[in-house]
This record gives sequence, C-alpha cells and structure tokens, in this order.
Amino acid sequence: QVQLVESGGGLVQAGGSLRLSCAASGHNFNGYAMGWFRQAPGKEREFVAAHSWIGSSISYADSVKNRFTISRDSANNTLALQMNSLKPEDTAVYYCATSFKYYPASDYYTHESSWDYWGQGTQVTVAS
Repeated sequence: QVQLVESGGGLVQAGGSLRLSCAASGHNFNGYAMGWFRQAPGKEREFVAAHSWIGSSISYADSVKNRFTISRDSANNTLALQMNSLKPEDTAVYYCATSFKYYPASDYYTHESSWDYWGQGTQVTVAS
C-alpha cells in the first residue's frame, strides 16, 4: 500500500534552516502530484507547497514563498522541503501528501481534499 514517511523535523532558532524529507513507497509516483501541508496547534491544516505534473508546476503558499523550496527525486520516490529563514509562525506538524487525481490547474492542489494519501507528520518548532 502507499506509504509516505516524513523525516527531518526538529527544533531550530528563528532565522535558521531545516530540510524535510518524504520517502514514498507502494506505488509509482511518477506523473502524480506530491506536496507539503502543515498544521499548527489549534489551526486547520494548510497548504505549503506542491509539485505537480501540470507543466512541471511548483506552487507555494504566499507565507513561505522565497523562503521554502520544494524538490523531487522521481528516481528515488522522495520529496524534500528546504526551509530557510524560519520564523516562529512556521512552527507546525508538517505532512507529506500525494494525489492520484489530475486537475486542470495547479491551484486545485492547495485544497486538502485534493490529496489522497498522507504521511504521519514531522514536528517543526521554531524558537524565537
């Protein structure tokens, strides 16, 4: 079955960096979207970044643009999220996700309901 396993979370000072990884297994993920969401305490899960095959599209939430970079190694079925210039408001559990649905535009992938499988999450804490 499909499994997504995140790693790389931890505690970092504001302004620091972390790199999250997601190892995917159980399916051929080439041609399907993969992405990151996060959920802070007391808040709903929100979109962070996604890589889809709609024109090899990469999209980011406005709150992380120019600070976070999503990348994908299709040969090894891994997804990464490089997070720089971290802020306390980036503190959250970060989830990797994959979608086996195709949409006409990358904006569809900003919605939680567009994704089919989720990892268990990895905690990122940014201290001020």
